[in-house]
Amino acid sequence: MKTELKNDVMIITLDDGKANVVGHALLNELFPALDRAETEAKAILIVGRAGIFSAGFDLKELKKGPTESRALVSRGHELLYRLYGFPLPVVSACTGHGIGLGAFILLASDMRIGVTGDSKISLPETAISMQLSPLLIEVVTSRISKRHIIRAAVQSENYLPALAVDAGFLDEVVDAADLLSKAFETAEKLSLLPGEFYAKNKHGVRKASLEFMKNNLSA
Repeated sequence: MKTELKNDVMIITLDDGKANVVGHALLNELFPALDRAETEAKAILIVGRAGIFSAGFDLKELKKGPTESRALVSRGHELLYRLYGFPLPVVSACTGHGIGLGAFILLASDMRIGVTGDSKISLPETAISMQLSPLLIEVVTSRISKRHIIRAAVQSENYLPALAVDAGFLDEVVDAADLLSKAFETAEKLSLLPGEFYAKNKHGVRKASLEFMKNNLSA
């Protein structure tokens, strides 16, 4: 992971050279980056690597045992809660596949720009015999279109970019060559809004969801 502050936008790039899985190592870097952004930036932009935004939780860590699994999932919940209530504008540049927690990061972001093509966004929990936690269900029901909730959260449908916009995973889709410039332009534009009132109104419209999420952070 690397960070760059550009024109008051903190750019957080996720790139492990593979599938951008989320484990403790990434979270140990990501949380301090968010802390820095709160004091140094006026918006954040989360960017994946070419072809993949994030494949979700590191399954190797989840398989270490129930204690280890709960610890990682709880930290994943904390990340989503932090992003969903983050006082600054949060923009995600979905560079490709967004699976599991990767898709949830998109749902927790304020604006999501994706790329045309055959990349997939999905919530695979049903397909891999996992139950969605109350916190994850709250994120789903607050961001996914009611017309798509069953398809997305229960039937584990794989969404191509255009349909992902209709479902609520993404806000816009552009050509891959234009993604970073469009996403940065979006973050920069949002950074110009009065920050105090962006935070107040964001927390206001998400108050009920944030309170529910706070009470259900434990895995």
